[in-house]
Amino acid sequence: MAQRDYYDVLGVSRDASDAEISKAYRKLAKKYHPDLNHEPGAEEKYKEVTEAYEVLHDPQKRSQYDQFGQAGMNGQGGFGAGQGYYGQGGFSGGDFSDIFSEFSDLFGGGGSRQRVDPTAPRRGQDLDYTLTIDFMDAMTGKKKQVSYTRKETCDVCGGNGCERGTHPITCDKCHGSGRMTITRQSMLGVVQQQTTCDKCHGRGVIIEHPCANCHGEGRIDRKNAIEVDVPAGIDNGQSLRYPGQGEAGVNGGEYGDLYITYRIRPSKDFERKGTTIYSHVTISFAQAALGDEIKVKTVHGDHDLKIPAGTQPEAKFTLRGEGVPYLRGNGNGDHQVTVDVAIPKKLNEGQKKALTDYVKASGDSISPQEKNFFERLRDKLS
Repeated sequence: MAQRDYYDVLGVSRDASDAEISKAYRKLAKKYHPDLNHEPGAEEKYKEVTEAYEVLHDPQKRSQYDQFGQAGMNGQGGFGAGQGYYGQGGFSGGDFSDIFSEFSDLFGGGGSRQRVDPTAPRRGQDLDYTLTIDFMDAMTGKKKQVSYTRKETCDVCGGNGCERGTHPITCDKCHGSGRMTITRQSMLGVVQQQTTCDKCHGRGVIIEHPCANCHGEGRIDRKNAIEVDVPAGIDNGQSLRYPGQGEAGVNGGEYGDLYITYRIRPSKDFERKGTTIYSHVTISFAQAALGDEIKVKTVHGDHDLKIPAGTQPEAKFTLRGEGVPYLRGNGNGDHQVTVDVAIPKKLNEGQKKALTDYVKASGDSISPQEKNFFERLRDKLS
């Protein structure tokens, strides 16, 4: 089967920067990592994106790949058939060991690359969790129970993957490195490539007697439940880190962290922007004209609000310190109240007379439109 283009594998353009390549690799590696994705084909996908990254992240290898494509990675690019590296007809003008060393470095077999010990402790994966809470819980704070599944250290084998009384043994094929070197002869000479050891599968050790509880992995999937303190003032979309609540590490490595992203249900009474709360209150025409003192609902309880005489519709009043609690620090934001003036749809006789007297006292005149066309027609006919 033809090998896919490395740029297509990572989903980046051919002129992508090194930062873009690294970002794409981290995303795909996390998606297909065998410890996180147990679907069929995930491990092969992980190997494919890793191979693509190792080439495109290395400036020398990337240049070779851009110029010669996959043939450049197989030691066939840039030179005609039967043509040597230093000249036609063979490797004249240079020592064979120098050529071997140069191509060994070019294709990943050089000793300058830093090697990672596969048996060394590795920190566990971080986990993400979304927690939905009510609007008022975000204002006052609350304790919430969070349950999720994570990988935990096997409590039977202690994380080494072996039956009780047995221990892992160093892989005799890769000598504990987890990698093996493949040497082959090509038209360019001897080429070495580094690949995952096919006996220990990169672990560096062989488990002859796997633990029956975790089947040799050293970790098991288990439900974890923790109680978290939702801080007063948490905003929609904010994330908080809970150390050590992620997945168990490998080879005795520490646990990763849990990141909880908070989703807040909207309120029918309040709107929030930053640390300011917004709400509306409805008053009567008389209250707006004469003034009054009313109770206003806030996230901290009812609050007295004085309505000055002559208050206009859509007037805004600020209640200092009655808004969102500051997430880090003492005090609260503000609460802005917008006043809506209600116009009654129906009036009794006393209300009509009072308003008519008001109009007269103001020196104005009006033509009340209190009856519709059919009502006025009926009155004339009668």
